[in-house]
Amino acid sequence: MDDLTPPRDSLDPIEIASRDEIEALQLDRLKWSLRHAYDNVAHYRVGFDAAGVHPDDLTDLSDLARFPFTEKQHLRDNYPFGMFAVPQSRIARLHASSGTTGKPTVVGYTARDIDTWSQVVARSMRAAGTRPGDTVHIAYGYGLFTGGLGAHYGAERLGCTVVPVSGGMTPRQVTLIEDFAPTTLMVTPSYALSILDEYRAQGLDPRQSPLKVGIFGAEPWTNAMRAEIEQAFDMHAVDIYGLSEVIGPGVANECVETKDGLHIWEDHFYPEIIDPDTGAVLPEGELGELVFTSLTKEAFPIIRYRTRDLTRLLPGTARSMRRMEKVTGRSDDMIILRGVNVFPTQIEEQLIATEGLAPHFQLELTREGRMDTMTVHVEPLPGVTDNARLVHLAAELKGRIKDYVGLSVAVKLHETGQVARSQGKAVRVVDGR
Repeated sequence: MDDLTPPRDSLDPIEIASRDEIEALQLDRLKWSLRHAYDNVAHYRVGFDAAGVHPDDLTDLSDLARFPFTEKQHLRDNYPFGMFAVPQSRIARLHASSGTTGKPTVVGYTARDIDTWSQVVARSMRAAGTRPGDTVHIAYGYGLFTGGLGAHYGAERLGCTVVPVSGGMTPRQVTLIEDFAPTTLMVTPSYALSILDEYRAQGLDPRQSPLKVGIFGAEPWTNAMRAEIEQAFDMHAVDIYGLSEVIGPGVANECVETKDGLHIWEDHFYPEIIDPDTGAVLPEGELGELVFTSLTKEAFPIIRYRTRDLTRLLPGTARSMRRMEKVTGRSDDMIILRGVNVFPTQIEEQLIATEGLAPHFQLELTREGRMDTMTVHVEPLPGVTDNARLVHLAAELKGRIKDYVGLSVAVKLHETGQVARSQGKAVRVVDGR
């Protein structure tokens, strides 16, 4: 793989500023954001007053811990526009969640918010190794989902040629990659594996593809999957993080030269790590739930939003801004099986370590009598057909999961291509309990 470290003089000055400079900027912007939310959003005004705090009470960054959290239910309770802090006439864009578990969460952007969003995505892409003039193949979904358009505007801001493919039609994805020769692929990691499968199905060598950088986000993925993708495509695989409530993709990104966690763009987003059970702020380096406060958003300021993503904060390396570890799971989709906490990424790690099995999987939870059970649905790699070996692979994976997670699970081996493929975000868990 090529060395794609960005030139130092191409970075925004704040990326390599001192911690004192970064924190001074954060304090100034945090004061503005709290006041903006309090003055213009009834939910925050009522919430702050009930908690006995006022924006003027913030004189140090640590004072933020006195302010109440914002949760997804609050956004649903204020559907559709109750959390907006500017008149409707200033809203340039609306995005929303699918609403499959209730009312959708709606977010809005002013023209300046769109400009900020474009800036942080462009910064993320540059950190990943993409350069002005590169061609970028975007296979994130377009529409109300923030992934496609967020990546699109960032790529244009960076000065790239954009191929706005969106998701689905996997054979066409491969054709366009081969014909248009993009150097950057932006997509969910699970769908990248589907594209890899299609390369092999078409008899093409993915290592000969034009791709040099893959920027993968929208779902948790492991370093084991990174190694799998990098080896298969001979390209850099870099993690991007974001969520629509905070702005969309581009809140944080790995730097291609280190790949040691995602640098948070702290000039726009203030991170905290809390104990998911008590809400107490945890020291840097401890594992907990990630909380974000926006520092510059106009239309939809967000104060202490509980992301439910589990990670830890670490000091900066390639940039001065702090890093977050790759997300290991979520505090609200963690599987509790017979008293044991399990994350899909833990199963994925053991699957990828089992040579002969494809990286596609789905976890099925059922209840037999009073006992919860888990079945791990997997499939072999193409060409692995010997029945004795298949039996051995299923037993090996079952043993790995038992040793690593401490649970006995069932492993069901399907024919190659039969485990449900992702056309966007992977549906990892089917809970039938």
